[in-house]
Amino acid sequence: MIETMEEKAIQEIKQLLQLVDQKLSSIPSSPMKHDLIHEIKQWSDEKKESESMEQVVNPYEVSAKDGGKIDYDKIVEKFGCKRVDQSLIDRVHRLTSRDPHVFLRRGVFFAHRDFNEILDSFERGDKFYLYTGRGPSSEALHLGHLIPFMFTKYLQEAFKVPVVIQLTDDEKFMWSKTLKVEDTKRLARENIKDIIACGFDVEKTFIFSNIEHAGTFYENTLKIGKCVTVNKANAIFGFAGEDPVGKMGFPPVQAAPSFASSFQHLFLGKDNNLRCLIPCAIDQDPYFRMTRDVAPRLDYSKPALIESKFLPSLKAMNGKMSASNPNSAIYVTDTTKDIKKKVNSAFSGGKDNSTEQENAGADLEVDIPFKYLSFFLDDDAELEHIKKEYGEGRMLSGPVKQRLTEVLTEVVEKHRKARAAVTDEMVNAFMAVRPLPKMFD
Repeated sequence: MIETMEEKAIQEIKQLLQLVDQKLSSIPSSPMKHDLIHEIKQWSDEKKESESMEQVVNPYEVSAKDGGKIDYDKIVEKFGCKRVDQSLIDRVHRLTSRDPHVFLRRGVFFAHRDFNEILDSFERGDKFYLYTGRGPSSEALHLGHLIPFMFTKYLQEAFKVPVVIQLTDDEKFMWSKTLKVEDTKRLARENIKDIIACGFDVEKTFIFSNIEHAGTFYENTLKIGKCVTVNKANAIFGFAGEDPVGKMGFPPVQAAPSFASSFQHLFLGKDNNLRCLIPCAIDQDPYFRMTRDVAPRLDYSKPALIESKFLPSLKAMNGKMSASNPNSAIYVTDTTKDIKKKVNSAFSGGKDNSTEQENAGADLEVDIPFKYLSFFLDDDAELEHIKKEYGEGRMLSGPVKQRLTEVLTEVVEKHRKARAAVTDEMVNAFMAVRPLPKMFD
């Protein structure tokens, strides 16, 4: 099994700590032993304090160092993925004969693993499928939740390929202190309505809840689970002694849809050869780094990934939108009045008064309204105009916030209308276990 340098180092340190513990146990109690234990504890506390000051990006926590911005260059270096460069974007344009999605043009989806190989195989005439998902922890989605689905829908249309969408209601039950199984199952169905509203093609899309469907890919879950040691799981996900044992069983469940053989009703006969492309946020990378390590041992193709940055909180650039703080996010249920109020109170890089703004211009690196426009304003020329005028002080923060309010209101209203048209019968149709004969048409 291939390990990253980070994981290998962690395992070596754990082995050294076990050896230190054994040696200490063999030494009789004495003042020298007491002083040594004190020094080890002091060193450990200092390391914890140092680590806590660094940025944290994993499936369970996203936080920046000292409350600052997420350093995406460091994430790419630490995770070992690659940057999406202009040559890849140009290839997507050439192969699909479509303008690249705004999330691709603007660097929202900025990193990848083997995306170039997916394009190579597509150019040769080979097929692939898409896999993405959602952990249903809230009644309504915010715009940050929609980003992978908006982009996946574009990829489905551009490449004419099927998509499988996993609702990890089992995960949310296991991680939550308050949600019951019935709650996460209900939230899954509600979230599926928002996902369908993004415009997925029912003839090319299979949506499933783990609690209802996981048994059908249990064989792959077992195979993956047997390949991942407790030490490796701890190194990747940081499980602690007080965590429920069920948490350790979840990573193989999220990994299994990466392999076509998990969907016999869709890909029978294509078990090991059909590649999978996973559009997701960068914090999900550890799951699929594990999956890619396991794949060769099971004689499966490694899944490829294309990974996005986070839509920041409205309050600062130091992380991502949080469902636990409604004022940090724009929800698909927000009214125009809600959106205007939230945008007007968003963190601004503009100066305190018009004179200072004219002299120095806005700090676009920390300006949340401009950052949101870079995600959701499709017109490149207009965005460039705002960037120049606002950054050089000829535009104040008010007009920028007003334009963002208009853009976000349009996005939310369009989604709300589409969501209102989604019926329970449509949800059942997307979730039905069925072949998709037109999935590559």
